[in-house]
Amino acid sequence: MARRTPLNVAVVAEESAGIQALRRLAAGPHTVALVLTTPSPRRGGATVAEAARQLGVPTLASERVRRPELAEWMQEAEVDLLLNIHSLHIVCPEVVEAPRIGSFNMHPGPLPEYAGLNAPSWAIYEGATQHAVTIHWMTRGIDVGAIAFESHFPISDDDTGLSLTARCVQEGLPLIDELVARAARGDQIPARPQDLSRRRYFDPQPPQDGRISWSSPARRIVDFVRAADYTPFPSPWGHPRARLAGRELGIARAAASGLPTAAAPGTIGEIDGSTVHVAAEDEWVRVRRLYAEGRYVRAASLLAGHDHLEDG
Repeated sequence: MARRTPLNVAVVAEESAGIQALRRLAAGPHTVALVLTTPSPRRGGATVAEAARQLGVPTLASERVRRPELAEWMQEAEVDLLLNIHSLHIVCPEVVEAPRIGSFNMHPGPLPEYAGLNAPSWAIYEGATQHAVTIHWMTRGIDVGAIAFESHFPISDDDTGLSLTARCVQEGLPLIDELVARAARGDQIPARPQDLSRRRYFDPQPPQDGRISWSSPARRIVDFVRAADYTPFPSPWGHPRARLAGRELGIARAAASGLPTAAAPGTIGEIDGSTVHVAAEDEWVRVRRLYAEGRYVRAASLLAGHDHLEDG
């Protein structure tokens, strides 16, 4: 059996995924030399900075990955691996190239088809039935490095932006474990080049400028709402917008009804308890929850008494 060698690991991390990755690393035989993350304003709370403090790991502000001086520190500290877990800072090339073995990113989507930001949301919006999480080598480009590991899984009709992101974390952390284990054994880490002719890069902006179009098929509208749903956390896209008598509303929860309609798109139809039927191009959409003036409300409480919901 190959001898395991403890590694020196630096971690750039945010969110729950970063906390989980940090704790898994700290529980093993390896040394977490440094954590780069958003500083916490005070102690307490579920943040990567607080988790690092509890584990006795030194931290720096995550923006430091943009500065080449960090590369000098990493080389002096003999860092073997740099792991990027849900941090959106662009790591400067000198830092990427500083670790002895390499730098790796956990990307919440299949590559090269879903490079960039909010890949789980885009996959749901586009009606994809399969998704993936990818561990790839970091290079001088964004999400273009060779693929080390990936895990594919289905997207369900009930998935939201939040649930699919959580699934990426669930599937991705064991891949990080495998990466670290192989590096510690001295095994060769896979490096399958991406076919960049198939690459698509997504920027931070939501589709359709964040606006609902009721003349779209019902499935497209429902998928848009699901893709933007990160409740109870803020959505990177916000909620898809519609207008009621000149007032802007967010569509926070909606479902397909399976009921065809010949009504004009945006027509407000039957009210069933707290749910309101709104006409799409082909069938009624069951609108259940709205976001208005900073709070969530039942759809019926705002739409009752009105006959038309406008595009955003």
